[in-house]
Amino acid sequence: MSHLTVDLGGRPGLDCRGFCSYCYFKHVRETTAFGCRHCLPFKKGCDYCTRGVREGYEGFKDLRTVAEETLANLQMMSGDLDRVTISGGGDPSCYPEFYDLIELLGSMEVPLHIGYTSGKGFDDPGVADHLIDNGLSEVSYTIFAADPGLRRDWMHDPTPEASLAVLDRFCEEIDVYAAAVIIPGVNDGDVLEQTCAWLDERGAKGLILMRFANRTEQGLILGNAPILEGQRIHTVDEFQNLVTDLNERFSMKISGTPLGDPSIGSPFAILHEPDLLRKLPRVQRRATVITGSVAAPYIQRILSIRGSTSRVVAVRKEIACLITADDLAGVDLSKLEDVVIIPGRAFVHDAEAKEILSADGVDRDVLRGPDMLTADAETSMGMTRNEVLDKEMEGIAALINTINRYGR
Repeated sequence: MSHLTVDLGGRPGLDCRGFCSYCYFKHVRETTAFGCRHCLPFKKGCDYCTRGVREGYEGFKDLRTVAEETLANLQMMSGDLDRVTISGGGDPSCYPEFYDLIELLGSMEVPLHIGYTSGKGFDDPGVADHLIDNGLSEVSYTIFAADPGLRRDWMHDPTPEASLAVLDRFCEEIDVYAAAVIIPGVNDGDVLEQTCAWLDERGAKGLILMRFANRTEQGLILGNAPILEGQRIHTVDEFQNLVTDLNERFSMKISGTPLGDPSIGSPFAILHEPDLLRKLPRVQRRATVITGSVAAPYIQRILSIRGSTSRVVAVRKEIACLITADDLAGVDLSKLEDVVIIPGRAFVHDAEAKEILSADGVDRDVLRGPDMLTADAETSMGMTRNEVLDKEMEGIAALINTINRYGR
């Protein structure tokens, strides 16, 4: 079975009827290359860590180009096609030839999935039946709030009533995973409860709550912090408690990022499974693991259970895959072993990471760990608990094997 992704192209803020007030890509500045796992060993900077991280693409591709790319990708695939996902840097609902695109993809008679849409491009509620009739089976839909006035003011949705009507129809017929960035004093509290109730009554499969990010340590690495000057934000613990409380009160699944997925117990659901923990390899050597502040205590507990006596070091950045060279420069080098493992997807060039982490005169080996150790809520929303645990077993075992192979 094979999965095909259809990339429409498009630019955040330009091909989505304008930035939402809280959009992560607002105020993005031209930044120098971060460096990453894809860079050549002798050169800092590649397409991924310069253009890709900013989603600095051209505008939407025309339908002919999309069709030709789709055909080419189909010809390279093996096995039966079982799923098509529509995605892009812009919002698919704003794609100028969306009706024709859906008819084209629908002719393949394979379930269609819209990987993300705000619905801001849906001005006619009738588009919902057109999509459903052509095979749309799943959608990830940003709601922000069930209050059309808030959608108009904060998402700059010109037709919020139509957008919500489309979402309503989707909830009746297909799998809907809604999403909302939560801004304290705007769409939390009673507004959020009403939004949850609105979705729950209509049959949405789930709602992922995203804590509003407004500072560099929360992930705004593109020179664009703050997005909203003076706006209060939830702490990680406050947000986790909010997610847990709402998940207990509604029948649909409610999860959150950065924490967590209470229905599954992730991130790091394996901590609730002593039998699985015992199946992980024992830690036999010493190495320092550097990670984000959210994951650090979980990883420390797991490695300690498996025999590690080395320290897991947290940087100020909350999310490990958004760690940059600036974060590494803030690490207390006296706490590091001679071997250091950084997150696989960290935005740091390998040579620069070694230089920074050896600045005290100790020639340290710096390695990249696995890309993922657990499933964040955006990933786990459509997964079973066993699937999440399988992913954790694989990632954590790979981390321990790296420690045992290269550690001292």
